Amino acid sequence: MNMGDHHSEVSSTPITPRPMTPRLSTPPMSAPITPRTKTPMVSTPPVSTPITPRTMTPMVSTPPVSTPITPRLMTPPIISAPPSQFHSPSLSRSPLLSFGGDHVEQASKTPRSRGSRTPSFLTPIIRTPRFITPLGSPIRKALRLTKLDPQDAWLPITESRNGNAYYAAFHTLSSGIGIQALVLPVAFTILGWTWGMICLVAAFIWQLYTLHLLVQLHESTETGMRYSRYLQLFNATFGEKMGNIFAIFPIMYLSGGTCVALIIIGGGTMKQFYLTICGGTACTANPPTTVEWYLIFTCAAVLLSQLPNLNSIAGVSLIGAITAVGYCTFLWVASVAQGKLPGVSYDPITASTEVGRVFNVLNAIGIIAFAFRGHNLILEIQATMPSDEKHPSHVPMWKGVKFSYTLIAMCLFPLAIGGYWAYGQMIPEDGGMLAALFQFHGRSTSQAILGLTCLFVIINAVSSFQIYGMPTFDDIESKYTMRMRKACPRWLRAVIRTLFGFGCFLMAVAVPFVSNLAGLIGGLALPVTLAYPCFLWLKIKKPKMYSPRWLINWGLGTLGMGLSAIVVAASLYVVIDTGLHVSFFNPQ
Repeated sequence: MNMGDHHSEVSSTPITPRPMTPRLSTPPMSAPITPRTKTPMVSTPPVSTPITPRTMTPMVSTPPVSTPITPRLMTPPIISAPPSQFHSPSLSRSPLLSFGGDHVEQASKTPRSRGSRTPSFLTPIIRTPRFITPLGSPIRKALRLTKLDPQDAWLPITESRNGNAYYAAFHTLSSGIGIQALVLPVAFTILGWTWGMICLVAAFIWQLYTLHLLVQLHESTETGMRYSRYLQLFNATFGEKMGNIFAIFPIMYLSGGTCVALIIIGGGTMKQFYLTICGGTACTANPPTTVEWYLIFTCAAVLLSQLPNLNSIAGVSLIGAITAVGYCTFLWVASVAQGKLPGVSYDPITASTEVGRVFNVLNAIGIIAFAFRGHNLILEIQATMPSDEKHPSHVPMWKGVKFSYTLIAMCLFPLAIGGYWAYGQMIPEDGGMLAALFQFHGRSTSQAILGLTCLFVIINAVSSFQIYGMPTFDDIESKYTMRMRKACPRWLRAVIRTLFGFGCFLMAVAVPFVSNLAGLIGGLALPVTLAYPCFLWLKIKKPKMYSPRWLINWGLGTLGMGLSAIVVAASLYVVIDTGLHVSFFNPQ
């Protein structure tokens, strides 16, 4: 029995370690069998112990994986929040949109308790700057169409957006009434009473209609974009290549070329003002030359041009508008009060040939078109206003335009009609109403009226220089900001504007007869005023073919382009046929 019990114990004990038997080369049944049976008992816990960490590994790694998911899921609700607005009182010189892509904006500061803190990963990632306002659906537009050039916060036209209807009226009046109105009676000497009035009324209504189109096109309800510059709108509609061919020259010419003409008129009027005030006394012994008067005017204009942006010259434009209304009123009232000149004739001046007569008529139409300029500044003026979905900028802008053009009509129509009634065919082509007043009524009119009229012309010319030079300032500074990606320093801005002013002075001295080319200048600028807005509206709005608006805009646009080409050709013919006293670098 002992042997049987022994064998039973031996056979039952190693049941557990049998799988380890193949690891032994000999199967002796010796005494060390007991520790071998204990070895599996000890090794069993280590085998089962690592099972727990292996199953726990996914549970430990789950929080790091799920942590960054939260901000990604919260991004869409932030985009669908109420749209941001343009109501920034004054955009700073720092960019409001970084070039580095998305940026993290800190949450609003509110009192916190010690126990609760907002996790940093809940801070929203703002992909759209706060000052962008989609004019259509906030959600749909914010996702794909809200874009704004970050340079707008650095450039003089859009640096400040706190304008209003009053500012718009001041700028529009200052740019809409100017020296070009003084030669309106000259057009009547060729067209006569009937056709002169028809052309003047038609041109006024036509340019007011195209002005309304530009005001409406400033804000796109489809893309939510604001086109703050005429050239920007043209390039966005027809492409940059077409803009460089058809738009950049007349727009920049209306800016720089007008500044040159203002120096010529302003400097010459300064000389006349000096002679009027002195009245033949000892102060006229050694008067400044014409070039020196140009230089004095340029220094005053350059000094005033250091004002930083378009909104900052609103007060200057107000003064310019008041003086423009003042001297227009003085000129036609003083001329009408003196009565008609003896032997005045209202028969239209006719050329000796049929071709000459036709070209003279077209040149007169160009003079009338030259009187209605300033469309190249309308989008720039409207860009200074705040705008949002509920209060778009075209509402106050159109109010300012209606008020200003009411005053413009009250000045231009009496000036043209009264001047032609008083002087008829004898009105001077060079200088228009101002030259006629001094030539025919210089002795019979009060010196105070003559002096005040000259002073108003000078002040208006200096004021208009600022607003007409602003697009050029903006364009030059944009080249710097695009390359350097930072705001133009104040010292560089002062240098740019000074160089521009004295560059215009050199042009005025080199080409002092530019004021005699009113018809040619009007023909070159005519598409910007009468034609381009119609084509822009057709391209952007896409009206139904052969609808009334489609027919009107196609007709006016085509007529404007054809008229521009004919007027330019006619003006060149008139200059060549009648002759032009060319005196380079010799202003008189």
